[in-house]
Amino acid sequence: MSRIEISSFINAPQERVFDLARSIDLHVSGFETGHHYAIGGVTKGLIGAGEQVEWRGKAFGLWWKHRSEIVIYDRPVHFRDTMIQGAFKRYNHDHYFEGHNGGTRMRDVVEFEAPAGPVGKIVDRILIHGYLYRLILQRSETIRAAAESDLWKQYIPHQN
Repeated sequence: MSRIEISSFINAPQERVFDLARSIDLHVSGFETGHHYAIGGVTKGLIGAGEQVEWRGKAFGLWWKHRSEIVIYDRPVHFRDTMIQGAFKRYNHDHYFEGHNGGTRMRDVVEFEAPAGPVGKIVDRILIHGYLYRLILQRSETIRAAAESDLWKQYIPHQN
């Protein structure tokens, strides 16, 4: 099993950062147009406890699908999305949020296991780990940019 952990400080309130992290619309907008879509379950707005989203995306020249469910939800501290159908043998993404120095410490912990036994482990080391690391880092930067500007109001208009 592989693990990716990325921690970043965002100069915005914890509730705002938590909600932006569960915004389907922000997630889609943070990736290259035409390469990442929400096609099933919650496809717009904020995803919540017990809800599912199905993604269709392109990686390494191949189209894939990934369906996940929010299996842990403790606003505004933590939520976990777990793959229930997709290309991985196992995939969990924990999102942690902690108020810190007037802003928020956001921490993403992704644990996954590639399929195909020993061959999958090799492909993981060569391709998948680096790709997912960059994807999670890009997502973090998208959340930071929205949270630290007025852009967040497009995604969570009910907050102050």
